Amino acid sequence: MKEPIIKFEDFGFQYDAQAEPTLKNINLEIYPGEKILIAGPSGCGKSTLTHCMNGLIPFAYPGESTGKLTIQNKEAKKLSIFEISKMVGTVLQDLDGQFIGLTVAEDIAFALENACVGQDDMKKEVRKVAEKVGIGGHLEHAPDALSGGQKQRVSMAGVMVNEVDILLFDEPLANLDPATGKKAIEIIDQIQAETGATVIIIEHRLEDVLWRDVDRIVLMKDGQIVTDAPPDELLSTDVLLENGIREPLYLTALKYAGVAIKPESKPQSIRSLTLSEADKYLVKEWFHARKEAVEKEEQKVLLKADKIDFTYENGFHALKNIEIDINEGELLAIVGTNGAGKSTFSKVVCGFEKQQIGTLAFQGEDMRNYSIKERADRIGYVMQNPNQMISKPQIFDEVAFGLRQRKVPENVVQAKVEEVLKICGLYPFRKWPVSALSFGQKKRVTIASILVLDPQMIILDEPTAGQDYRHYTEIMEFLNELHDRGITVVMITHDMHLMLEYAQRAIVFSGGKVIANDTSANILTNPEIIEQANLKETSLYDLALLCGIEDANLFVQHFIDYEKEEKRV
Repeated sequence: MKEPIIKFEDFGFQYDAQAEPTLKNINLEIYPGEKILIAGPSGCGKSTLTHCMNGLIPFAYPGESTGKLTIQNKEAKKLSIFEISKMVGTVLQDLDGQFIGLTVAEDIAFALENACVGQDDMKKEVRKVAEKVGIGGHLEHAPDALSGGQKQRVSMAGVMVNEVDILLFDEPLANLDPATGKKAIEIIDQIQAETGATVIIIEHRLEDVLWRDVDRIVLMKDGQIVTDAPPDELLSTDVLLENGIREPLYLTALKYAGVAIKPESKPQSIRSLTLSEADKYLVKEWFHARKEAVEKEEQKVLLKADKIDFTYENGFHALKNIEIDINEGELLAIVGTNGAGKSTFSKVVCGFEKQQIGTLAFQGEDMRNYSIKERADRIGYVMQNPNQMISKPQIFDEVAFGLRQRKVPENVVQAKVEEVLKICGLYPFRKWPVSALSFGQKKRVTIASILVLDPQMIILDEPTAGQDYRHYTEIMEFLNELHDRGITVVMITHDMHLMLEYAQRAIVFSGGKVIANDTSANILTNPEIIEQANLKETSLYDLALLCGIEDANLFVQHFIDYEKEEKRV
């Protein structure tokens, strides 16, 4: 019988800076060659569990542990972080925080240099690992010049070069476009097949991880393990939703249609799912009961982009003849591959960059001579990386900063900041330092700091990256409320679920151009646009085909409409 490669026995951990333990009574065995998905809401302890496995606890985050943790039959507390690094390789969520070298080759070679490997052997090993993860053609590139997907591959190579037996992936999909995320999961699967390594994935995007099989899902809440079960068993229950984790969309649709989810249906993936003729009939019946779409009133244009063209100083032609109308009170998604021009467009709108050709008009007025502050009074911008926005050490002061700069009375500041902190799930941490927060929590701080200013239009670059389903829903429902009050909300996102659930319309960028401007349902059922823009077909599309429904786009739209009605109830 195999011995566990990692074993927690009645394990607990409490940070020195915390009054209560973060991990409590953890009993978990992970076996060689297994692929494990660890999921749970923000603050449940999954990152702490990861840090215990890779040695960051206690070497980077001091605290007191109880019980026992063994890695490859060695007690973790008796190992140095160097010894642990020879057994466990970690790909961090914040990829930029993991890079060491000035080039991709240097970064991959870092562990080999520390081990005093000879130059010839080192170069040979770097090339071999780089080719394995598909980054061999970028060895001389600087890591910060790469796309999110390419950075992900470099980080994988950097840990694989050590030939470790255990690979940890901390939210590997957080900053990747859908197609690149899908490819990342395929690469992880391929690496495991070739090396036999034990793979542990920590991720919110459960449906995307399950694109390839996993052996078990370990679900955590409040520092404890709630469930440890094979995917087919877990997905046949409501345990995920009860614990703040989004279930795959095709399962939600099946439940709306009255289909009972059973382990023997193999619900882990839409690829493995089997349905009886009776189940398919229920889905068709639910679909045909849809309501006719209501004609929408014509909306006024708030922001008009006319023939916008922009080229960076290095010669990169980022925007090409962009023509977009964004309407008053609209909730709009901007999607597309990494590097397609989405973020550049938002920078031009906010005045951080200035277009060489074309005009931008806000409420019919040319914005050419608007200062950045004048634009900021009308348009709020939340950046993708929270570390680039935060300027104050304390959470409350960071959210209050914009109001105080505008000389708002302190009693008003107090009330508005507290209200927004509650909406963003940060009220319990209002007196905390920002440095004590996770990446996802910092993201919520930056959203709160913009929402508190009541802009007419708000642009959010990946607003839900790193958020669990509960906080994702809280943030998006609040943005929905803003939209209902007439505020225009623009979301730059890789999250196809967000696009489907909330966006009234989506604009698709590819290669610096707008290639589609349509409903989310029509876009995510159009194979040509999906391929061109590195998107991913929704599993609802596959479910429609599985049930013999030809109007897949109408099926997807029905799900969107039905979901909105359900949430209103």
